[in-house]
Amino acid sequence: MIEKLLIANRGEIACRIVRTAQRMGIATVAVYSDADAQAPHVRMADESVHLGPPAARESYLLGDKIIAAARQTGADAIHPGYGFLSENAGFARACREAGVVFVGPSPEAIEAMGLKDRAKALMEEAGVPVTPGYHGDNQDPAFLKETADGIGYPVLIKAVAGGGGKGMRKVEDGANFLDALESCKREAASSFGEERVLLEKFIANPRHIEVQVFGDSRGRVVHFFERDCSLQRRHQKVLEEAPAPGMTPGVRAAMCSAAVRAARAVDYVGAGTIEFIVDGSGPLTEDGFFFMEMNTRLQVEHPVTEEVTGYDLVELQLRVAAGGSVPEQDAISLSGHAVEARLYAEDPATGFLPSTGPLHRLDLPQPGSGVRVDSGVEEGGEVSIHYDPMIAKLIAHGETRAEAIDRLVDAIDEDVRVYPVRTNAGFLRRALDSDGFRSGAVTTHFIEAHLDALAPEGVSTLHYAMAALAYLDGGPMTPPANDPWASRDGFRVNAPAYLAVAFDREGERIEVRLTPDGAGFLAEVGDDSVRLDMPRISLLREFGHVAALVDSEEVVAEAETVEDGLLVSLRGESVLMKPFNAEAAAEGLDGEAAVKAPMPGKVLSINVEVGQSVTKGETLCVLEAMKMEQSLAAPRDGVVGEIRVSSGDQVGAGDVLVALTEDEEAAA
Repeated sequence: MIEKLLIANRGEIACRIVRTAQRMGIATVAVYSDADAQAPHVRMADESVHLGPPAARESYLLGDKIIAAARQTGADAIHPGYGFLSENAGFARACREAGVVFVGPSPEAIEAMGLKDRAKALMEEAGVPVTPGYHGDNQDPAFLKETADGIGYPVLIKAVAGGGGKGMRKVEDGANFLDALESCKREAASSFGEERVLLEKFIANPRHIEVQVFGDSRGRVVHFFERDCSLQRRHQKVLEEAPAPGMTPGVRAAMCSAAVRAARAVDYVGAGTIEFIVDGSGPLTEDGFFFMEMNTRLQVEHPVTEEVTGYDLVELQLRVAAGGSVPEQDAISLSGHAVEARLYAEDPATGFLPSTGPLHRLDLPQPGSGVRVDSGVEEGGEVSIHYDPMIAKLIAHGETRAEAIDRLVDAIDEDVRVYPVRTNAGFLRRALDSDGFRSGAVTTHFIEAHLDALAPEGVSTLHYAMAALAYLDGGPMTPPANDPWASRDGFRVNAPAYLAVAFDREGERIEVRLTPDGAGFLAEVGDDSVRLDMPRISLLREFGHVAALVDSEEVVAEAETVEDGLLVSLRGESVLMKPFNAEAAAEGLDGEAAVKAPMPGKVLSINVEVGQSVTKGETLCVLEAMKMEQSLAAPRDGVVGEIRVSSGDQVGAGDVLVALTEDEEAAA
């Protein structure tokens, strides 16, 4: 058995591995960068070794330093987690040469499945169905375009070394193919150091279903059934569940058998995932799925499989790495349903850009709530600009799919509060509770097709209404003592015809009009309104909550005075409500709009010139941040008054890139 394990990772997956290893009696060693010196995974481990500066290429990607740390501490095994070096065949080979157990497959298996073009050819030989396309060596742009024309549009261009949605472009017609190819290769070279691509026929209504496989050194391979990961945004998984909705025994048998054949084709040892693209235009069929790729590591979404099978996959990884066996296939069965939501520090209002910074407030579901939480950050810590901005994975299990979804929705409503970092919690809640997801009729295009409903702009009318209630019960905007609304006893039926409460949202005056209506009132914000029955503002004094019935459902918001306003947390979203200040708003009107870098990055291109007229939404420049290209658009109509950067410049978060004016003569 392994005696001491070094975890070559950070964040929630490092914490996850430490917990299982310690439960098994295995001593643990953490590694960390300067940015993670006080991180939870470092404190949880029995020992820790410093690697270097925050940048991953100077710390977590230094395989030689990690192996040296294993030797220094006497660790006899290294678990790579996911990401970083987990699918690096060179690192796996270096571990073997150093006499350290690599908790994962052989370097030969990683190499065989690491490049999508070679993997597809191997799968064809093994009798695993693959998507129609081209995965050959000829990378001449003219040849690739001619091949794409022959496949038929739309097609996908995919980096052969890609993953996580990077190095992937959908092309609708031949006119845009060469531009998309150039962009795809540039991003692939930046992200993976390999610009070669393959082509795939685009499946119009695709579902993403994957099978968890496990092999041991005795040549046995088993599966742990399937997961559905179809709810994605920009090819990044958002919600995952097991088992897949609409799965039939026949399709499950065909898909899981194909996955086992795929793993056996490379003599696979350890945990792996065979990903299939599935035709979701109708019911699942035994000939309607195609091999997409194999992830030769533990997946982010592995907890849903653990919840429905009862197996600890990390424990099984460690036992197999030490020479143990996988269980018999008949010993693995499904029980109930599990759903996982990835809680990220990202702002849906800014196109889901990462929202980094300190975590002054971090509330997550607690043990016993019926929801499992895998997290690697804590209140008082921060979300770093250097790494993936995941805060936690929230996993709910129930006897039925509906019960699991309800449990996860309730957990977000009641237990998730994060401030001042912005999160996607509200977006996750709306996705979980949407008719489309609840019905199981979800393809990988679902979020794109319903983005306006899932990520609406601005603050919800319900947030404003609950904030107005809270202010009326002692917040910063409490009305004068002679105002009939000044009572601390709750809603007054003898109130004036209406009461207007004004908030400041980025210099704009937002008025909430409250009109008595029976046992409650109608809250109006512009053209939108929400009816709240039986409001209970008296709860604020004792519990810090305000409550009301909305469409017969009790809605509870937490209200807390912070800074110069009120922090209102409702359905996973925490919003700072500030009282409107007319003088301050007037001072902020300078006739100019600045396009700023939303996060640190590199300027790839400037698309406009000084003096050029632009319209709202027009792309002004392109920024590369966290290895993803971000197009920055004009916030309003105007004239380019100043360009403060050039292509190739490194910029920081908040740096002004392009400034707009109203007047061409003012352009400098």
